[in-house]
Amino acid sequence: MGEAATPRSGSISRKTNETSVSVSVNLDGTGKAKISTGVGFFDHMLDQLSRHSLIDMDIEVKGDLHIDDHHTVEDTGIAIGQAISKALGERRGITRYASIDLAMDETMTKAAIDVSGRPFLVWNVSFSAPKIGTFDTELVREFFQALAQNAGITLHVLNHYGANNHHIAETCFKAVARAMRTAVEIDPRQASRVPSTKGTLV
Repeated sequence: MGEAATPRSGSISRKTNETSVSVSVNLDGTGKAKISTGVGFFDHMLDQLSRHSLIDMDIEVKGDLHIDDHHTVEDTGIAIGQAISKALGERRGITRYASIDLAMDETMTKAAIDVSGRPFLVWNVSFSAPKIGTFDTELVREFFQALAQNAGITLHVLNHYGANNHHIAETCFKAVARAMRTAVEIDPRQASRVPSTKGTLV
């Protein structure tokens, strides 16, 4: 029997005048999450991201919530993206591409991912209200922009339809999670090759 593969993990600590963020991820996990950002709805969404991607996530954030949630959400996206990029390393052997149409009750959202090393977000999602509870709906896009930019992934998110804003947001997180799960998985037919004719994804 050969040696067990080393888990692909990464940790990031990021401190600014606005936030203090600590993130650890394990791409080869089971979706265990320990999350505390001080923003209840956001914690719920991050739990979905971890659970459905099977990426273990340990996230602790202290932010300037007396102002609003913006810096906390954006900086968490930055740190998660950086931790995922660190865990991916040279991106050898990964599946790279994945997409899914994810349904939740009356809502359906598509997420498509290329773990390309080229950060880009295409966002085609609209909300019918500015808030879900006390959470600003525009921050959903801000999170995924920060995640894509710092993870080095091309990410397209398209909400086909939906009436409930909570469901729309949740399908975005779940769809991205499921696509991410497939895209970062090791493809046994790739062996240790980088899945690019250029020979690099970083």
